[in-house]
Amino acid sequence: MNFYHSTHRHYCGIDLHARSLYVCIIDQQGEVLLHKEIKARPEPLLALLKPFRDDLVVGVECMHCWYWISDLCEEQGIHFILDHALYMKAIHGGKTKNDRTDSFKIAMLMKGGNFPLAYTYPKEMRATRDLLRRRTRIVQHGAMLKAHVVNTTSQYNLPPNKVNLKNVGAREQVQAAFAGQDVQHNIDLDLAIIECYHRELTKLEEHLERQAKQHDPTSLSVLRTIPGVGRILALTILYEIGDIQRFESVQKFASYARLIKCKAESAGKVYGTQGNKIGNAHLKWAFSEAAVLYLRGTDKAQRYLQKLQKRMNKAKALSALAHKLGRAAYFMLKHQRVFDEQRFLKG
Repeated sequence: MNFYHSTHRHYCGIDLHARSLYVCIIDQQGEVLLHKEIKARPEPLLALLKPFRDDLVVGVECMHCWYWISDLCEEQGIHFILDHALYMKAIHGGKTKNDRTDSFKIAMLMKGGNFPLAYTYPKEMRATRDLLRRRTRIVQHGAMLKAHVVNTTSQYNLPPNKVNLKNVGAREQVQAAFAGQDVQHNIDLDLAIIECYHRELTKLEEHLERQAKQHDPTSLSVLRTIPGVGRILALTILYEIGDIQRFESVQKFASYARLIKCKAESAGKVYGTQGNKIGNAHLKWAFSEAAVLYLRGTDKAQRYLQKLQKRMNKAKALSALAHKLGRAAYFMLKHQRVFDEQRFLKG
């Protein structure tokens, strides 16, 4: 975890909500200069900050509505930092918790060098990353709909239809599979949504690829050289990382991507694990999928997995392979080099 250590004349802590802001501004001595609730609009916020803009830093908690304040500060030349919500124990651990207290604590954490930093994702790529995450949720819902069709077939003891419902012909086979009218209507509803998803996702994926070729075409091409990493996995890795230079070492990148084992230790004793969900779940999924797909088409990779299984079980071996792919992706993006399978399997 990184903390903010820079010093300023004024520190502005904002307790952020969708419709209101509670703003607290303190000086270097910790004296409160302003403490006020305003509407979540640019005009009143800029009016409050105007007397203190000569040397000011603005800090907010990482929640869903921080985008507009970050963009506003960037436009106005105001230094902006984002805190890691999971590490804000000082706010959530007090006896009294309200908007006024929270904004003051945020400002004091910045002043004292205890403000836990989160990554402020670049404005240029942020909307595309959110669109890609939205696609993932839609794909997951489409999988639930397909599972419902399969479960309904079993529910009425019909022969299993081993068809891919992404295809038009497969959906036509299921449109008259059930005798009951209401049951068929239930399935038709699933098929209609699946068809809509398939049509819209095809257009969406083409748009995402065009955007990636504008944002960082070189890194996208480099990631596509990894066996098993196709269009979607490459896009996911690219947009979830953002700027690879923000990671000082491969260890920090692997930790962020949830590719390392967590351990809780105190006084020389190990108490199991904690913090397994700290990090980027999308990167964890992408590298885990890449490991499985890499094994599917490469005999050398399968032999490498068997080598790993001599020291660990299969699940841990797959995790180790995903970790290795993550480390390889880090150095590939860092140095803009394509995948070297011989070097990868040798290491």
